[in-house]
Amino acid sequence: MTVQADGGPPRGPRRLARAAPYVLGAAVAFGAVVVFNLVFPAPRPLTQEDVDARVDQALASVTPAPAFSELVYQAVRPSVVLVQIERPRPDGQSGSEEGVGSGVVVNAAGDMLTSLHVVADATSVVVTFADGSRSPADVIARDPKNDIAVLRATTPPGEIVPATLGDPSSVREGSEAYAVGSPFGLMDSMSAGVISGLDRSFQLENSDIVLHGLIQIDAAVNPGNSGGPLLDREGHVIGIVAALLNPTKDDVFAGIGLAVPITAAGGAAGMPAY
Repeated sequence: MTVQADGGPPRGPRRLARAAPYVLGAAVAFGAVVVFNLVFPAPRPLTQEDVDARVDQALASVTPAPAFSELVYQAVRPSVVLVQIERPRPDGQSGSEEGVGSGVVVNAAGDMLTSLHVVADATSVVVTFADGSRSPADVIARDPKNDIAVLRATTPPGEIVPATLGDPSSVREGSEAYAVGSPFGLMDSMSAGVISGLDRSFQLENSDIVLHGLIQIDAAVNPGNSGGPLLDREGHVIGIVAALLNPTKDDVFAGIGLAVPITAAGGAAGMPAY
C-alpha cells in the first residue's frame, strides 16, 4: 500500500495557484488588445476605387493650371458676336458690298458694343451669336467721338450672356492683353499679347475724327477684329478694338493695334463711368 509522504495540499490545487497570475495577465493583455482595437480600429483594406482616387489626386497635384489665355477665352466666348453688314458700293455703282466686324454683349438686355465705322453706312446688319443663332440688328446708339455703336438684335437668342466689364486703369504697359473677334470673318478667333502703350491718339481713315486715350496692344488684330473686345488676364473687357496701324497700304497687322477703353465705349450704352 502506498502512503502519502506529507500532509500538504494535493498537487493539483498547488499548480492552479501558481498559474493564476499568468492567467490573469493573459486576460488583462487580451482585454487591452480588445480595447485598443475598439479605440484604434485597423484601417480597412484599400479598394480599387480608393487606389484610382489617390492616383487621380496625385496626377492633379502635378498637372499645370490652364493658361490665362484659355481661361479668358472660355469666359468671353459666349458674349462675342460676328457682325456682318451690307452697304452701298463706294464707287457709286448699283448694288451693295459686304463687310464684317465683331461685337460683344455688354448687358442682360443683349445690347452689343461694336465700332461705329463697322456699321456707320450699313443698309443691313446681321449678328451671329456664340450659339450659332443669327438675327438682324438695329443700331440704337452712336458715339462718333469714340467710334462706338450699340446694336440690339431683333430676335435675340434665348440665353443672353453679357461679358464682364473691367477697369482699363488697372492695366499698365506690359500687362497681358487678349483680343477676341472675327478677323477676315474667322469667328471666335483669339490673339494674345501685351499692353504696349496707353493714352494714344489715332485719326480715323477718311474722317476728321481723332480718337484719344486709346490702349495700344501688340496682340494681332486684322480687318474683322474691329468692334471686338480687348480683355485683361481676368477675362474682363477693358476695351473695344478700333484700329490697326500699318505703314503700308495693305490691311494686315504690323504690330500695333488700338482699342477704345471700355470706360469711354460703355457710355454709348448708358453705362456709368468708373
